[in-house]
Amino acid sequence: QVQLVESGGGSVQAGGSLGLSCAVSRYAVSAHCMGWFRQAPGKEREGVANLDDDGNTNYADSVKGRFTISRDNAKNTLYLEMNSLKPEDSAMYYCAAAWTSRCTTSFWSGRSGYWGQGTQVTVSS
Repeated sequence: QVQLVESGGGSVQAGGSLGLSCAVSRYAVSAHCMGWFRQAPGKEREGVANLDDDGNTNYADSVKGRFTISRDNAKNTLYLEMNSLKPEDSAMYYCAAAWTSRCTTSFWSGRSGYWGQGTQVTVSS
């Protein structure tokens, strides 16, 4: 079955950087919309960034200019580079793969796709 495994989370001080990876099995990252989501305690899950099959990217306003989503087709892996981290970026981060090549509203709202188990990111002030 399709598997998504996130790694790279951890603890960092505000202003620091972290890089997340998502290794995908049995599903081509190059052919589908891929995304990163996050959920903080007591809050709803929110979309952070997505990347469609054509390489078009979309970011939540809160992370624009600080986060970068990318993929390595040969490694079938999705990445999220996070810079200038803030305490409000603390959350469980999830990798997801859409069922379509383009990023749909359903996917961006977290209602569809394949999902990983998540990796924790904690930013201290």
